[in-house]
Amino acid sequence: MKKTATAPSFRPLYEQIKILLTQSLVSGEWKPGEAIPSEIELARRYAVSQGTVRKAIDALAADNIVVRRQGKGTFVATHTEEKTSLFRFLRIRRNDGQDEYPASRLLDVRRGKAAAEVARLLDLKAGDPVIMLRRVLDYSGEPTVLDEITLPAALFRGLTKAKVDAYRGSMYSFFETQFGVRMLKAQEKLRAIAADATSAAALDVPLGYPLLAVDRVTLTYGDRPVEWRRGLCTTRAHYYVNELG
Repeated sequence: MKKTATAPSFRPLYEQIKILLTQSLVSGEWKPGEAIPSEIELARRYAVSQGTVRKAIDALAADNIVVRRQGKGTFVATHTEEKTSLFRFLRIRRNDGQDEYPASRLLDVRRGKAAAEVARLLDLKAGDPVIMLRRVLDYSGEPTVLDEITLPAALFRGLTKAKVDAYRGSMYSFFETQFGVRMLKAQEKLRAIAADATSAAALDVPLGYPLLAVDRVTLTYGDRPVEWRRGLCTTRAHYYVNELG
């Protein structure tokens, strides 16, 4: 195998190829939306069979890292492809089951230092610089979700409220196109809480109103954590959906 990077030898061969392909994505060799080389080219590059490469690409496709397009090739998945990614990370649905993409209102962007727990979740040191965003998601004109988002400042240099407001697209598309940070998967924890004064005002509910708190750590290539988010959701007309299997 061509020694362009290090892959653990105890793994099945296709998993080693998957690791090497992921390393190329991390390095920026192939950007979101771009085609990766053909299976034949990759097989030649890594001195393995085309079947091994195909199995590695299948594994990447199953992880939503690449997308196969019949007759066109395999492309790096991107958040700008709204038809395929629109509702992947958006888990709030209307009670009638209809999908609805919300309007986003950015309240503020602040800079600060990572508290101990957030630093642990983002694999930072306590006190490292972070950027914090707050926004409200409106469904049918009604405030439904208050998002509190924390990002490592080192990955999002130059992020301002003006830049977010000027961008037309999803937040994850903004992170990808403007900062080269692609959100691949997330780990979430859910619990019920009572609205405090800040969330009650933002969501137009009484103090103490029951809210669903969704804590999310979002990961990029190599399972690197790049976002911590707390979404506080009203459930008067919406519910949280999770698809298993």
